Amino acid sequence: MKQVTLQYLEPLDFRIQEAYKTLRGNIGFCGADIKTIAITSTVPNEGKTNVSMHLAISMAEAGYKVCFIDADLRKSVIVGKYKVGQVKNGLTNYLSGQEEWDECICETEYENLHMVFAGPVPPNPSELVGGALFYEKLNALKEEYDYVIIDTPPLGSVIDGAIIAAVCDGAFIVIESNRMSYRQIRKTKEQLERSGCRILGAVLNKVDMSAGSYYGNYYGNYYGNYYGKDGSKGEK
Repeated sequence: MKQVTLQYLEPLDFRIQEAYKTLRGNIGFCGADIKTIAITSTVPNEGKTNVSMHLAISMAEAGYKVCFIDADLRKSVIVGKYKVGQVKNGLTNYLSGQEEWDECICETEYENLHMVFAGPVPPNPSELVGGALFYEKLNALKEEYDYVIIDTPPLGSVIDGAIIAAVCDGAFIVIESNRMSYRQIRKTKEQLERSGCRILGAVLNKVDMSAGSYYGNYYGNYYGNYYGKDGSKGEK
């Protein structure tokens, strides 16, 4: 199994770390049958890949065995964004029958986290993720891993995300704060519902936490009183 290192992961302050721990905990409360999780958004650049990656890392750090699958086959950014070096094979190689699974999955520097990158852009992404081989592999991975986190394309752009969600146990919608309209988000939700996938919830992303903003004032005051400035726990 190839070893890769995830570089240029931005450091998270304690408020964001706590948010991912909360998300991780809430997934646990969804039930033991929730193991394959699709994460999507409405449009590109809402931060779904970043959320997916940090959620997978948070789960791995908590001791869960996690497989992260980059299923954004049309426009993946993970290899370039995290500077993992040359990755020859990926999901498209496996689903098209060119390579075995063991040639496509990678170990990371996180003990419990394995990753499968998207691979070369195929001419038929919807057919690949909608095929029987993808469904069968997800079911097999559920026996090997505690969680399988799948980064999917935005639903407002292509249908791939709904096709993938249809064979997953649940899905999250990542929503960029102050960008998306209620109508746009509702359409994304309706597409997921038509796929038959259980919607686990939504993640509000890119929230303004600066001083003077609503969330900055609220969380700054709350955590500032409860924790020290360095994030260490203080007196209530």
